[in-house]
Amino acid sequence: MSIATTNPATGTTLKDFPAFDAAKVEACVDRAHRAFAEWRRTPLERRIAIVRRAGVLLDERRDEYGRLMTLEMGKLFTAARDEAGKCALACRYYADEGPRILADEQVATDGERGYVAFHPLGVVLAVMPWNFPFWQVIRFAAPALVAGNTALLKHASNVPQCALAIETLFRDAGAPPGVFQALLIGSDAVAPLLADPRIAAVSLTGSEGAGSSVGALAGRYLKPSVLELGGSDPFIVMPSATLDAAVETAVRARIINNGQSCIAAKRFLVHERVADEFEERFVAAFRGLRIGDPMLPETQVGPLATAQIVDDLERQVRESVAAGARVLTGGNRIGRAGFFFEPTVLADVTPRAPAYHEELFGPVASVLRVRDAAEAIRIANDTKFGLGSAVWTTEAHEALRFANELEAGTVFVNGMVSSDPRFPFGGVKASGYGRELAAYGLREFVNVKTVRMFALDGERAPARGTGTE
Repeated sequence: MSIATTNPATGTTLKDFPAFDAAKVEACVDRAHRAFAEWRRTPLERRIAIVRRAGVLLDERRDEYGRLMTLEMGKLFTAARDEAGKCALACRYYADEGPRILADEQVATDGERGYVAFHPLGVVLAVMPWNFPFWQVIRFAAPALVAGNTALLKHASNVPQCALAIETLFRDAGAPPGVFQALLIGSDAVAPLLADPRIAAVSLTGSEGAGSSVGALAGRYLKPSVLELGGSDPFIVMPSATLDAAVETAVRARIINNGQSCIAAKRFLVHERVADEFEERFVAAFRGLRIGDPMLPETQVGPLATAQIVDDLERQVRESVAAGARVLTGGNRIGRAGFFFEPTVLADVTPRAPAYHEELFGPVASVLRVRDAAEAIRIANDTKFGLGSAVWTTEAHEALRFANELEAGTVFVNGMVSSDPRFPFGGVKASGYGRELAAYGLREFVNVKTVRMFALDGERAPARGTGTE
């Protein structure tokens, strides 16, 4: 088996890497396990310095890493450079905030010393996707390494050079051998890894199917897991919204990463009082988008990552039209080299259509009209997903209602959904469980340990309770 780099803008396979065989995977696991014994005892200040240095290198290598991301998965080069910069921001955040988040929490008690400590678990396996090939790895790795865990990365098979570049990044930043390693393996090698007692936990970002499989295996082997899965995010526009900003942001929110983002807005729920104007302007903006080479600064929409994604998107649009949807613009693959699909807007999308109930990974938007806030909330929540959501309104009471009633891990009001190291990120329902980023993300892969000490330094021991839990 080989792991290949294919340029999505041309469809040309550029490089093949041999997949790791069982012996090589075993060596990596053993190295990570042995490295953990030392890394967990490495002073926090030293672990932080290495993660901080990784952030410096990410900034210095923005162009290099940006070109690599664009080459392997078709991301616009400008966005890829920004992704490297955002990774640097996450490294700085955990370097700055790690001591506070990991500090022992004192618990006031009578006649004893009691506190809660946060200790690393061990080797954490990360199963990561291709669509943000640096960001989704760094947002896992930075907190995991600061906490004292070691990491094994099983990256998506179409971004092997990104995986190896991140391994080199941490090595160049000063991480000891075995602390962070990339495994060039297929998805069939994940199950044996999860069965290995040396693997302490798993983090996965990916599809609902992958999350279900990995989550089930983690449960079988009693290992903690964090799953960040798909989304069918609503973008709600109410009558009081500033329409200029809403339309401009709606376009960006759908075509971010060429439409291949779990938190990209996908279903646009627009109040009937402003629906005609919104739809007209939204469709006009989609028709004017510049499609082409992702390395060129003027390009607004690049290729999809693989030929299979184009096939899947074409099928979903075709089936949605068969279920009653109307194509307002686009709707077809583009007949050129590479994996391109027209920016597409669908209207009259019914609950029978894939565009209503499935995640569409590409530049396809669905516009649905709603009568009032209650209907907007009902339709927004009428999905198995619950990752992000956006609401456009200038009415404070209305904004609070949406914030309280939308079933999602994130709600943005008058802004585009995005992740930020300072805020927890994750979803509910079929969008997964657990949280990344902020203090919550760092504490996902630690042992939250209760410590109670009695009769120290010759003091008389107080009563210890009954001994029951």
